[in-house]
Amino acid sequence: MFSSRLQNEQTDNLARAFLALEDMEECYRLFEDLFTIREIQDLSQRLEVAFLLKNQATYTEIVEKTGVSTATIGRVNRALNYGAGGYQRVLDKMVKRNTDE
Repeated sequence: MFSSRLQNEQTDNLARAFLALEDMEECYRLFEDLFTIREIQDLSQRLEVAFLLKNQATYTEIVEKTGVSTATIGRVNRALNYGAGGYQRVLDKMVKRNTDE
């Protein structure tokens, strides 16, 4: 079983909140209430960077497509290679869901 160094009662409740959402509308409603526009954009960009890295895109291609810095690409790349596996799991599930539809 995975044990996160971030885990505490508050982050458990945050995770439960996301798991309770049933559709895209509920996600967007929570996003707008919980995050700033900039935070949503940053999180969305990081997920896109992870997807592009997983699909063998170069740093130059990623910068051109997303506009993120190479430092951000490097952080996402480190998380993909040495992190807790969160990006990998969600990307795999997203790909599987897209192929099942």
